Amino acid sequence: MQLLLIRHGESEDDFLEEDHQGTTDLPLTSNGIEQVKKMCRRVSVEFPPDFVWSSTLLRASETAEMLSDTIKCPVSFLDDLRERQEAESEVDFKMRAQRVLSVIKENRANYKRIAVISHGGMITNLIARFLQVPHEMNDIWFVSNNTGIHLLEYTEHPYKLIRFINSTSHLD
Repeated sequence: MQLLLIRHGESEDDFLEEDHQGTTDLPLTSNGIEQVKKMCRRVSVEFPPDFVWSSTLLRASETAEMLSDTIKCPVSFLDDLRERQEAESEVDFKMRAQRVLSVIKENRANYKRIAVISHGGMITNLIARFLQVPHEMNDIWFVSNNTGIHLLEYTEHPYKLIRFINSTSHLD
């Protein structure tokens, strides 16, 4: 099963001070909507998913709904895909990512490809959990630009593949 991890498009949150990002719930900007349209066209042609899971935060849910409408597949919203919350510890955030990945793995027999629309911090944690990076390691960050796409794959063999990370060629 392939797993597309996609960061939401540019949102009004991107223009707030760093301390406030993640905990706010603001919509996509007009530029963000254009980014999402380009990402949707690419995903629908190159690797359309069978199912979409999304964060419940507005910038991600708007992105997911546009993707779902483009490729005509169901979307489900999970609170656990939200960005790290203000009062949440780093350990709890990592454990939340682990729960999400467990749900995905449980459903992998049902789908050839799943898309997950989320946020930079959650995507970093999902990739780290996919790679089984120890929870104690806090110095890893996987860059996720607006509408950046990461393609991971569970194979029938005893290994996992990372096909690519943070692809934004659709924005060129």
